[in-house]
Amino acid sequence: MDKAVSSKRSRAKFAGPSPERPARAEAEAAVRTLIRWAGDDPDREGLRATPARVVRAYEEWFSGYGDDPREYLKRTFEETGGYDEVVVLRDIRFESHCEHHLAPIIGRVHIGYLPRSRVVGISKLARLVEVFARRLQIQEKMTAEIASCLDTVLKPHGVAVVTEATHQCMTTRGVHKPGVTMVTSRMLGVFRDHAETRQEFLSAIGMRGGVHGNGAG
Repeated sequence: MDKAVSSKRSRAKFAGPSPERPARAEAEAAVRTLIRWAGDDPDREGLRATPARVVRAYEEWFSGYGDDPREYLKRTFEETGGYDEVVVLRDIRFESHCEHHLAPIIGRVHIGYLPRSRVVGISKLARLVEVFARRLQIQEKMTAEIASCLDTVLKPHGVAVVTEATHQCMTTRGVHKPGVTMVTSRMLGVFRDHAETRQEFLSAIGMRGGVHGNGAG
């Protein structure tokens, strides 16, 4: 399945930002400009290959723009033995980048859903997080996008997503406040409407109270 998804995602046309992509040479020239602006010489030995390295890193960090997250959720399983309880996958580590400063956002996502008649492979939930994380993001939007995609494709009774992350735009610049964690949530369906179901999810991920069914936290 992964091989099939890989071939599809290389030509995916996801409905996200799609500005005309500059040539690699233009991107490398932009990095050289930034090096000069920072006060260094891009032609010195230690920096000559840096523009090419940065562009290759960007290809990896922002590979999510070339992927359609819905593709990962298309293969589902209906032989669940009548399972009708909450499914939770917690502590999905991610690395993303703040769209305001291009600084890293590092954290973890917890996902829960209450299936109607079908479930999805748990690795696909991790890949779903990865696709959205590998784009320029704000945490609130990423949390909402993950929940919305899962809800739209699987159509479960409800979806719950909680994201916990540190933002290096806040820890390495500006106010310089290390050790601060931002928590956002999106609750849909039964997780939004029923406190008992919401609390079951929060208990499963080690959070008791403090997150309510009012959308992004």
